[in-house]
Amino acid sequence: MWGRSINTKGNSSVRATQSRKVLPVTIDRVAKHAGVSVSTVSRILNGTAVVAEEKRKAVDEAIAALGFVPNPVARGLAGGKSFSIGVVTQAIDSPFYGAALRGIEDELDPSGYVPMFVSGHWSVNVESRCIDVLRSRRVDGIIVLTGRLSDQTLKTCAKSTPVVVTGRSLKAAGLFSLNFDNFLGARIATQYLLDLGHRAIAFIAGDADHPDANERLRGYRSALEAAGIKFDPALVVAGAYHESSGLMAVEHLLEKRRHFSAIFAANDQMAIGANLALQRRSLRVPADVSLVGFDDLPTSMYAIPPLTSIRQPAYELGRLAASAILQLVNGVQPIAKAPAPQLVARESARRLPG
Repeated sequence: MWGRSINTKGNSSVRATQSRKVLPVTIDRVAKHAGVSVSTVSRILNGTAVVAEEKRKAVDEAIAALGFVPNPVARGLAGGKSFSIGVVTQAIDSPFYGAALRGIEDELDPSGYVPMFVSGHWSVNVESRCIDVLRSRRVDGIIVLTGRLSDQTLKTCAKSTPVVVTGRSLKAAGLFSLNFDNFLGARIATQYLLDLGHRAIAFIAGDADHPDANERLRGYRSALEAAGIKFDPALVVAGAYHESSGLMAVEHLLEKRRHFSAIFAANDQMAIGANLALQRRSLRVPADVSLVGFDDLPTSMYAIPPLTSIRQPAYELGRLAASAILQLVNGVQPIAKAPAPQLVARESARRLPG
């Protein structure tokens, strides 16, 4: 009997708790609390209402009092938008792409749009799945950061969903491209080393399947040719845009006993790996070997020694891409242009003696 009495109390407590279940705060409750129509609240939330200040104030106070949070899905269904932008990056953990994603996020935030990040991992098949996933989520636009999708695939996608792509030069309806001048950046870097008196300049290239990597190799070769220096393929080693590939590239050059007084790495991460490989062989930068990178990552100024690099402002490129997609979504043709490459001279390169 005693046990049954406890269970009865417990059941009563449960029933009481259930009877006090908190109801969701809906737009109807906001309208009732503010003393206005539901359509008035909806128009105020969408920013399309022209109403008296006292009504707007009443709605704002009702929202604050009830703790109402607008439902973006419902808002999107009403206006035909999801207020989300899909972003296909290649590696979220990359310091370069990470900065670009932050730029996208910061640019989208004031507009009320939310980014949806997915990684393509430099795979055509994975990138294609990413596009399919984003389109199935009804994103209003898609930003593709470089990648390996074909130009035709991007143009086809843009027929139904606005697309902004970086690292390409494309023109199509619903599509806008932001292409950093990798060729010029690589030529500037190589010319800088030539101006310092270096003639045997090794080059750590990126993946040959990357358009930007090919452009940087072309810029390196162009600077040598303009200086009357014969291109030596033995001084070019393929890398993979991460630190370990830069380290292995230098180890390969040293094991093959290639003569060089300077190294131009196709990105800063490989330059950092190259520096470590040189240190392990008791070679100092820049006393024994000058070193130049590409991208000018924020961490490069804190390398030992601080790394000379070509500045490719990832954060700014992210903001430009986000601004462009917002313009496309709203039916405006973007006119943004990627910044020109700039050499940031620090302490990792010096004039060759003699």
